[in-house]
Amino acid sequence: MKRTLISCAVGAALLGATLLPVVFHAQPGSPRSGAPAATPAAAAASPAATAAAAAASPEPQRFPHMAAAVRHLEQAKQELDAAEPVFHGHREKAIELVNHALEECHKGMESAR
Repeated sequence: MKRTLISCAVGAALLGATLLPVVFHAQPGSPRSGAPAATPAAAAASPAATAAAAAASPEPQRFPHMAAAVRHLEQAKQELDAAEPVFHGHREKAIELVNHALEECHKGMESAR
């Protein structure tokens, strides 16, 4: 009984530790990998410089999840293109399917505008 209870507790702790990065990464406003970190110099920028930067930055995306999917698909295509051609045609089929998925994403975003 005691051994079962300890095993369950250890399993729950391992599961929690494994899912912790996934949960925090999915939170709105959480830092994304590759996102620039805030620096004191950026915080001390003049209001005129901040206004100029805001005017130069693109407007928020209307479909952020679809845009993220497109970026991920493009990254997957780059990885597949760089992979060794030893997968008996499966790599080529995967590239073809990624291209089709990209095409569908672009068509979907255009039709929603």
